[in-house]
Amino acid sequence: MQILDGKKISAEMKAEIAAEVNSIKSSGGKIPHLAAILVGNDPPSETYVAGKIKSCAEVGIRSTLVRHDTSVREEVLLKTIKDMNDDDDIDGFIVQLPLPAHISEEKIIEAVDPGKDVDGFHPVNIGRMVLGMPSFVSATPAGIMELIKRYDIPTSGKSCVVVGRSNIVGRPVSNLMSLKAYPGNATVTLAHSQTKNLPELIRNSDIIIAALGKPEFITADMVKDGAVVIDVGITRVKSEVTKSGWKLTGDVKFDEVAPKCSFITPVPGGVGLMTVVSLLKNTLIAAKRKQAH
Repeated sequence: MQILDGKKISAEMKAEIAAEVNSIKSSGGKIPHLAAILVGNDPPSETYVAGKIKSCAEVGIRSTLVRHDTSVREEVLLKTIKDMNDDDDIDGFIVQLPLPAHISEEKIIEAVDPGKDVDGFHPVNIGRMVLGMPSFVSATPAGIMELIKRYDIPTSGKSCVVVGRSNIVGRPVSNLMSLKAYPGNATVTLAHSQTKNLPELIRNSDIIIAALGKPEFITADMVKDGAVVIDVGITRVKSEVTKSGWKLTGDVKFDEVAPKCSFITPVPGGVGLMTVVSLLKNTLIAAKRKQAH
């Protein structure tokens, strides 16, 4: 059993990105610039955005944070997005989700310039990804593919089950795994809460990507020997052994599943760290594309 070490791989990628940013800097080029829009003060969103800003600083990417109150009107938020689309100094930006109920996420996502959509949520980027064309791939699926690639995990002809059908992880990663590429060329089943015989389906799969947000849902009896298990879930659950009274748990019952696997991601320390570094990579790509035009 080998651990897919998100900490190690994200550190490697950060070093590569920092080297590229450095070389842009030393040749007098424009430093890549990532902006984020944060509405309200949802604690997980605050944590994510703070992590992104810190990571930008680590690799030499400039970052800007624009805050709005929870009560912000939709048209005001749309105006902020238009300003970022028009600002030549900003290479890529994200609107941190979730948004308050009175704002249409669909409208907001569609308002972002696809060329600056480093979150990879715009329909144009999703369409291009599905067709296997160059696009911004959303950060978590991109991070998963990078882990698979850097550990040389065979995917061609393998059966892969993706448990969870969100637009941010489940759907895109199932598309990427089925593309005629590496990683890819797998036979993919996209499973969800309405799937019949789910344990059996998981048990017959060579690669399991769990992204449903149910702590420790996948147990040892659902996993065949030698399977590759990628755990995207991250839920705060009560714990009597930690100081804070909480611990982070994935969708997979790690202690009992790990011994059966050929490869497995831990939680924390797996996919989560890859998500942030993939966003930095997308920002660098956006900056380089702009300079090339």
